[in-house]
Amino acid sequence: MDNKISTSAEAVEAAALPCVHEVHADPEAKNGLTEVPEQLQKTDGAKSQARWAYERLILYIQNFEKQLDSEHEVAMGFVGGDAGVLRIEGMGYYDPDIVTFYGTDGAGAKTQLVQHVSQMNVMLRALPKPREEVPANRIGFRLASDLET
Repeated sequence: MDNKISTSAEAVEAAALPCVHEVHADPEAKNGLTEVPEQLQKTDGAKSQARWAYERLILYIQNFEKQLDSEHEVAMGFVGGDAGVLRIEGMGYYDPDIVTFYGTDGAGAKTQLVQHVSQMNVMLRALPKPREEVPANRIGFRLASDLET
């Protein structure tokens, strides 16, 4: 017998997942998520909050990168603190509720942010790539390919 008690918000979310819906001021805007990839189209009660957050963040990162030119890379700005901006070089999760971001800050210092899913507020930003002669790094596609395995 499962004695887990869920909030009404958690119950509604679990019943609705996965679903994507966005509206933009410009009806021609193609910058939002339009569909959930096949491997994520089924709900899975065994997934932790961290795994769900990790997978959905990957979709947003990958979609954001599709809109960037070859001179820019994705970075994250963290809302509500002085963490600044992190050029995304890796991402992971630690069940049941921690998501971790790896990268470098604006000064080039190695950075890792460990965040509880209930505190996660992430702003994706486009930053100029650090070296002009090197192709822009596309971490979203690498992260998405990891979901397929």
